[in-house]
Amino acid sequence: MTQPPRKLHQPHQPCHPNRRQCLAGLSALGLASLVGAPAQAAERFPVKPIQLVLPFPPGGSFDPVFRSLAEAASRDLGQPVVLMHQPGAGGVAGTANLARLSEGDGYTLAVMHNSVIRAPLVQRVSWDPLKDFTYLGSLFGLVTGVSVARDAPWKTFAELMADAKARPGAISWGNVGAISINRISAERVARGAGTSFNMVSFKGGAEAFQALIGRHLDVYGDPGFGPQVQGGRARLLAVFSDQRLKSYPEVPTTKELGYAVSIDSPVGLVAPKRLPPEVQQRLHEAFRKAASDPAYLKQLEAFDMLPQLSSPQEYADYARAQYERDQKMLAEIGFKLD
Repeated sequence: MTQPPRKLHQPHQPCHPNRRQCLAGLSALGLASLVGAPAQAAERFPVKPIQLVLPFPPGGSFDPVFRSLAEAASRDLGQPVVLMHQPGAGGVAGTANLARLSEGDGYTLAVMHNSVIRAPLVQRVSWDPLKDFTYLGSLFGLVTGVSVARDAPWKTFAELMADAKARPGAISWGNVGAISINRISAERVARGAGTSFNMVSFKGGAEAFQALIGRHLDVYGDPGFGPQVQGGRARLLAVFSDQRLKSYPEVPTTKELGYAVSIDSPVGLVAPKRLPPEVQQRLHEAFRKAASDPAYLKQLEAFDMLPQLSSPQEYADYARAQYERDQKMLAEIGFKLD
């Protein structure tokens, strides 16, 4: 039997007779779906826990600060933010590990601080802090203090410096990390006074304060002094800030004491490079919101850290400017990379 010829399928044309208006409407709908795709992707993120690398040992001042921040961010993100301690190289190694990843997906973040930005200027590394991270924004600023044990012989910073001049190299001065701005600033102060300290590097603040209180270390020049000073176990002699702290109005700044040295040291978050912009924005918004959490702000106050929020672009711009400032400063003090 001869089959009737097959008819070609004709597409359904529900828009006829006003075809132009219909096509315009369909085109707009298609564009809307494309524009909405990144937003939908951002809404889907995250779908699993996020790791936050803390490049210092447990027990230091960063531990309770970032633990409270992570808890607040977890509530907004709907997934746990898990702290991962990866100490080493003065707080550089853990964050630097992210720079070696080819791209970010938002599930591995790290704490960024100025020693990481400075690292290529003082040691040979295979990564670039200006190219190999996605900056998420700064969170708070560190305040560096000069602390001694409560039973130490120096009651003022002037007494400490007078003793240092009489005994160059005899007084030990501790910092976290051999390349921190806190150590560099202490050496600049000593050089300006015509003396030197015996510089000692520690892995973290908890270890350093234990040595200070036990009188195995003479001076500790780093942030995180609040609980030790308020608990009466240590004495604060000076702060490397532009203004005196409200919590310690009697403690002078190094500038007041005649040393033209102050420290601006923001701390923030980064992800590996090539992080999708919508994920970057989602993370920035979540942690910015978490930065207003009362429990987190209480921890900042306890450790004399000051809120210092910035956008991803502002933090990336700061990193570039800080890199250039450190480059100039190291040249001024005659530092040469071996």
